[in-house]
Amino acid sequence: MNWNSPAEFFAMGGYALYVWGSFGACALLMVVEPLLANRRRNNAIDRLKKEFRADRAFEKEVAR
Repeated sequence: MNWNSPAEFFAMGGYALYVWGSFGACALLMVVEPLLANRRRNNAIDRLKKEFRADRAFEKEVAR
């Protein structure tokens, strides 16, 4: 496609809402997904630490 002005480029031949909405949704997901993955990772590490502490406490109780 050839655009004669910036306005025509941003209008995207009448499909601007679909095109720019798709770009926006993709950009939003690219920002949010690493944040959510980091949160899930931290939660998993916390659960493993709690499990490890509980296991060590149990072993100490059994050893007595």
